[in-house]
Amino acid sequence: MRLAVVSSDGKNVDTHLGKGKTIYVYDDMDFVEKRELEISDDSKHQGGKVIQACKDCDAIISVQYGFKSKIKADDADVKLVMDEGPIEEVLKRYIDHVNFMKN
Repeated sequence: MRLAVVSSDGKNVDTHLGKGKTIYVYDDMDFVEKRELEISDDSKHQGGKVIQACKDCDAIISVQYGFKSKIKADDADVKLVMDEGPIEEVLKRYIDHVNFMKN
């Protein structure tokens, strides 16, 4: 499962989706790559940029996201998830939840 997390420091999920200048991509718990995005500090509704940059991912995990981003993610067939904390813990929680729901 390919997962993207929005993080300002590469250690914690700590950023709103629309302010996600840096995205870290994982295959399950294995780090794949860091993606840098052009996100303006002054503009609103930039979640679409993050979603476009993560169309190859199954889910994007951020602290929060807006209603418009949810619609764009649904259209792109990408799941949005709200969580925060250390990346490893957030990934494990999500993966465990997905596995639990499958059983």
